[in-house]
Amino acid sequence: MCLEPAPPPPSRFTRRGVLAGAAALAGTAAVLSTAAPAAARPADPAREGAPYGDLVIEGGTLLDPATGEVTEDAVVVIRSGKVDRAGPRRQGAVPADLPRLDAEGHWVLPGLVDAHIHLGTVAEAREAVTKGATSARSGSTTFYQDIAVRELARRLPGQAPRLRAAGVFVTPDMGDSVLADPDLAALAGLKGGVRSAEALRHVVEVNLARGADVIKTRVNERAGLPDQDPLTQVYSYEQLAEVVAAARRGGKGVLCHSYSEQGCHDAVRAGIRSLEHGVFVGERTLHEMRGRGTYFTPTLTAIAGLAESPDPVLAERGRTYLPVLKDAVRAAHEAGVPLAAGTDSSGGEVTPIGREVELMHAAGLSPLDAIRTATTAAARLLGLSRVVGRPAPGYAGDLVLLDSDPLSDVSALSRPVRVVRAGRIC
Repeated sequence: MCLEPAPPPPSRFTRRGVLAGAAALAGTAAVLSTAAPAAARPADPAREGAPYGDLVIEGGTLLDPATGEVTEDAVVVIRSGKVDRAGPRRQGAVPADLPRLDAEGHWVLPGLVDAHIHLGTVAEAREAVTKGATSARSGSTTFYQDIAVRELARRLPGQAPRLRAAGVFVTPDMGDSVLADPDLAALAGLKGGVRSAEALRHVVEVNLARGADVIKTRVNERAGLPDQDPLTQVYSYEQLAEVVAAARRGGKGVLCHSYSEQGCHDAVRAGIRSLEHGVFVGERTLHEMRGRGTYFTPTLTAIAGLAESPDPVLAERGRTYLPVLKDAVRAAHEAGVPLAAGTDSSGGEVTPIGREVELMHAAGLSPLDAIRTATTAAARLLGLSRVVGRPAPGYAGDLVLLDSDPLSDVSALSRPVRVVRAGRIC
């Protein structure tokens, strides 16, 4: 059976539908939201419902990951959700009319970025923020929930990370995702699944029409399912190139689920923006990635989680894969391949992005370089390098407060004491 050629619905129609769904999510989030501590409440009651807040964070030790500069007894002034001033408290008067957060005894860092996470519910989105991920990139959802979560984040920043949405997965067997949109339904009848150039383009185009910021595809089967072999290649170089070309026509990049050496190489040559998982990525592919500026998002957390699985196949897979992946991360870093931190959290289990930073450090990165994978480097991957990743004027008022020095103990990032999102304490 061939796919019936049909253009995706007009963006005006689809965006209205997305906004309606997002509004429903936002309403639910408002009910679920917790009140900010009294110290963080605006002096002006009229601003209580404003999504972006004003706040002074004072007395902490400030770390700028971009420069590595550490400032003791620092102050960060946030106005309307953006950093207005950041530096030593002694340099300049601190506004007296803004709410304050005492950070004495704590380290203050920019909010972290989870470059690979699956957020399909209000609860998951909220939990990601409270665990330190104030920005994120979706690894796809089943029914375009991530696009609604992105809208939720814009309306109620404290309830969700600033999000780059991927829409539905471009994969041979789309499963229930064919029900995500009427224009995908015909794919259910394709013999052999979504493999033809026409079908691949169609899924990308529907994603773009729904407002996806990036496109997610795969080159290998899944590691998290015991009946699948993650070294089995499901798409060829030519098929991956078709996905990348369709995404580029819409001005978007592609992230690619990958494991095998050949699969990783084919995906990178096809022009993907970032390689996800990539356990068996080889030296030739790392060299290619360096030349192309392709990012590596290893999701060490997810692979480490396999080793703790009650399923013996998955547990053995995790124990075998994790040391190989750590070696790949170290080799990538030494080769100059840009690394981004991502937890691959899904199914209601949200892992702190700080845990991925810990594993980056365990793989051989210095504490500062590991922190950069969840701040400045991940921000560049998401196209947000001038928005997030630094506690500097003009950047988002997203910050995390830690109970100890992350340059001495990166595990502090896994247990933030406070999270500030758009100038409001979460």
